[in-house]
Amino acid sequence: MDSKIANAIALPTHPVALVWADTAPEGAVSFKPGRWGCVMSLFAAAAVKGRVGAFDRQTYGCWGGGAGLGFGRCYEAFPGGEECFCGFLADGNERTEKGREMGKMVASWRNRRMTDDFLLGERYLKDAATTAAWLRAFPFRDIPARYVIAMPLELADPARDDVKNVTFFVDPDRLSALIVLANYTTPEQENVTIPWGAGCQSIGAFAYRELENQHPRAVVGLTDISARNTVRPVLGNQVMSFTAPWPVFLRMEESVEGSFLQRESWRRLRQERADSAG
Repeated sequence: MDSKIANAIALPTHPVALVWADTAPEGAVSFKPGRWGCVMSLFAAAAVKGRVGAFDRQTYGCWGGGAGLGFGRCYEAFPGGEECFCGFLADGNERTEKGREMGKMVASWRNRRMTDDFLLGERYLKDAATTAAWLRAFPFRDIPARYVIAMPLELADPARDDVKNVTFFVDPDRLSALIVLANYTTPEQENVTIPWGAGCQSIGAFAYRELENQHPRAVVGLTDISARNTVRPVLGNQVMSFTAPWPVFLRMEESVEGSFLQRESWRRLRQERADSAG
C-alpha cells in the first residue's frame, strides 16, 4: 500500500505497518526463542532497510517488548517477578533481601550493565511504588493472534492483512506536520498523545488502547532513552515515532489533498532544512 502522507512529507524511510497474523511471512526476521533483543531494532530495520520482522510469545526479545506487543503480563517472568521489575525501573533492587538474591542470579548472566541496572535501577521512575502504580494503569492485553508483524507499509495489503497501525519515524519538522494533519478535521479534540513507556509500547500497547476509544488518537513515541540508544545507529539521533491507529491513518491519508502539505509554508520549511543540510 502506498502512502500519500509519506509522499507529501518526502519521508526518507518506509512507513511501518503493525500487523496481527497467525503465520509469519516468508523470510521474516525474528529473535531466537528466549534470547534478548529490542523490538525497536526490528521496527527500525523495517523502516530503513525494508525488512519484515516477526514476533511471537517466544521471540519478543525482552519483557517490556512482550508487554508492548500484546503478549500478556510479561513482567511476571522478569527475575524476581513484577516486584523486582518495579525496583529495576526505579531505584534498584539492592535495598531488599529478595532483590540482592535475585541480583546474584542476574550477575551469573555476565551482563555487567543488566546487573548494574537490576541492583541500582534504571531510575526512569522515582521509586518502586511509582512503578507499581504505572503497572496498574498499563494497558496489558493478550492478543488473539500468534504473531505481531512489523513490515514496510508498501508490503501490506489491507484486504488481506489485519493492520492495526502505521508508524512513521520522523524528524521534528515532519513530526509537526503529522500532528497538524492528525488535527486537520477535528481540532476540537486531543488527537495526539504522548504516554510514558518503552518505545515499542507506544507503537503497540498504547496504540492498541486507542483503537478501543470512540475517538482514537495518534501516539508519539521514542521518548524511551534506552530505545533511542538502540536505534540511533540505524535511525539517527533526530527521530521520533508517530503511530497512527488504522482509522486515524486512513483519515489522515484522506486529508492530504488540499491541505497545508501543498502550500508554501510547508514547502519553505522543507527547503530551509534541505539547504541547511546541504
